[in-house]
Amino acid sequence: MTSTEPLDISAEGTVPDETTAAIWRGDASITLEKLPIPILGAGEALVRIDLATVCGSDRHTVSGRRQQPCPSILGHETVGTLIAKSGRVVAIDGTELRLGQRLVWSVTFPCGSCDRCARGFTAKCRQVRKAGHEALDSGWALSGGYAEHVLLPSGMPIAVVDDDLPDELAAPAACGTATVMAVAERAGDLSGKRITIIGAGMLGLTAAAVAADAGAAAVVSIDVSDERRVLATQFGATRSVDSVSEAGTTDVLLEFSGSRAALQQGLALLDIGGTAVLAGSVAPDGLLQIDPESIVRNDTTVQGQHNYEPRHLVSALEFLARTARVFPWMQLVAPAKPMSELPRLLTGAPGLAPREAIRPW
Repeated sequence: MTSTEPLDISAEGTVPDETTAAIWRGDASITLEKLPIPILGAGEALVRIDLATVCGSDRHTVSGRRQQPCPSILGHETVGTLIAKSGRVVAIDGTELRLGQRLVWSVTFPCGSCDRCARGFTAKCRQVRKAGHEALDSGWALSGGYAEHVLLPSGMPIAVVDDDLPDELAAPAACGTATVMAVAERAGDLSGKRITIIGAGMLGLTAAAVAADAGAAAVVSIDVSDERRVLATQFGATRSVDSVSEAGTTDVLLEFSGSRAALQQGLALLDIGGTAVLAGSVAPDGLLQIDPESIVRNDTTVQGQHNYEPRHLVSALEFLARTARVFPWMQLVAPAKPMSELPRLLTGAPGLAPREAIRPW
């Protein structure tokens, strides 16, 4: 596409002709290849990747547990610097972006005009496109964060990162943290309530911090890992246990493990008027058994949350900035590796830190 708008370019010089990207070509096949950078169309932006973290869903894609277009550039938890833009490009809050700003952007790129977008479910847009999920021949080849550069199309939900927020906190905000903010919103007011969280990975630990920050009366974290249970106490959990049976009665149940068995037990913990929000069940794991009479008599609410809305990305950055010195966020991201190590990071056993990270330079 030829731009009809003036092209703003950073002090680094001209827009590069090509970029290096990690191309996923099926199974565990990931190769570093050169790709051309297209001419920016009106409202489009070119971002130089500063850091990308490895979300568990990308591991699921490479292992075959999750389906997505192939070949493609994976990676959707990314922070980068704006180096070129064509015409006016705005953030979620409507402010015009400036060259040199650090940015994060939504996983989902909605059309903005379908019935679901009109109802406020833009993450479920009927024509939704997703960062790090688009095929190379889709017209948006540079959609993923496992590359030196990413192209952000016109209308992409974008947020500016505070100068004081480290890359290691900003990148996961684009998926993990923003998703937790959406889960917390769906759960309602957490202040003064007993919160039980199943799973102490990136999302579960973040949820513990969100609940503690909101003034929860108690935060119980459940995970089979000894190390992650210790981490949970550093992120606001008042108690950390290894089985659902030890958790006790709760007002709010937040599920991030994806384990049907754990969720089945967890639902039984809900007190009268209790709320459960499910976010971890993103792959088949069997059916739940729910007694409708108990749901009715106990005034129970069961909800699901997948992805998030642009406002949640903004609130995620605000939350991280506010709590940057309250919780040890840097412990959740391993030291960054070069992009050449991405195949190992996606296929090897995950370490203690819930997120691995790469720097493409």
